[in-house]
Amino acid sequence: MKLARIPGFLLLLAGIAARAAPPLPLHIVSVIPLPGNASRFDYQSLYAPLGRLFISHMGDGHLVVFDTVQDRVGADLSGFPGATGVTAVPALGRVYVSVTGSGEIAVVDARTLATLARIPAGDFPDGSSYVPSVKRLFVSDESGGTLTVINTATDKRIAAIPLGGAAGMNAYDPVSGRLWVNEQTHGELLAVDPQTDRLVKQVHLPDSCAHNHGLLLDAPARLAFIACDHNARLLLFDLRTLAVRATYRVGREPDVLAFDAPRGLLYVASESGVVTVFRLADGYLRKLGEGFLGDDAHTVSADPATGNAYFPIENWHGHPALIVTAP
Repeated sequence: MKLARIPGFLLLLAGIAARAAPPLPLHIVSVIPLPGNASRFDYQSLYAPLGRLFISHMGDGHLVVFDTVQDRVGADLSGFPGATGVTAVPALGRVYVSVTGSGEIAVVDARTLATLARIPAGDFPDGSSYVPSVKRLFVSDESGGTLTVINTATDKRIAAIPLGGAAGMNAYDPVSGRLWVNEQTHGELLAVDPQTDRLVKQVHLPDSCAHNHGLLLDAPARLAFIACDHNARLLLFDLRTLAVRATYRVGREPDVLAFDAPRGLLYVASESGVVTVFRLADGYLRKLGEGFLGDDAHTVSADPATGNAYFPIENWHGHPALIVTAP
């Protein structure tokens, strides 16, 4: 059954009325049917040179390829059971997909969409980051408590860095040359030297953050955004002083973060379906709005070229759909 497009403003008004949530500072551009079952989606990654958004349909074990230029689904690839993290690397022409069902990283050609390799990546591979200076992919093995290191030139696993606890998201800081990773068990933010694959810094986060999972950097501004999914908080972390600058309330169980740098907009998506939008100005965040968008709207990506943000929803009136918004 194909879903019909519904005018964005009617969807927005209906959602607000149904949940009595404060309005979001977003306009719904379109709601586009997605293939497969009404099951969980996870991470996304934009491959800007081809205008392709790669979305992991975790519940179906598929990788959805969305054409952001034509505003339609371009492909629906099977063979990725329990897909979580997705990292597109235009410099290599590849997309790296964390496949939890087999404990692997699948390497996909961004243009042909062929799977080129499958690499062992631990117990539960999740988010990943590419470090161009060493041509390595660093993968958070959440339940394994390590950071898997993959040589992208050979498609081989070359190391597993023990973190001392469950691995949350990781992010590369090109300014300092460090890779930062959340260690969720003890509430720490760890720094790794990608040249040596060694931990070089441990920062204990304050008790105001319970279970630091989501992580995103604004490297030029020397800031990190940390989502605390057990107590609905967002930390604004200063990468210069290595201290928390501010703490903000967000939707219950915050998960994926996206930053639209040209517009200074930070999106915080949550398992509760509540999305929070902030504007970054003068080194601090100002909450622009917060509201319920859709069941399990816990994943978001933003296109800095257009300003559009993308929210895959597992169950939109019985079917999966992609909500496309603009500020």
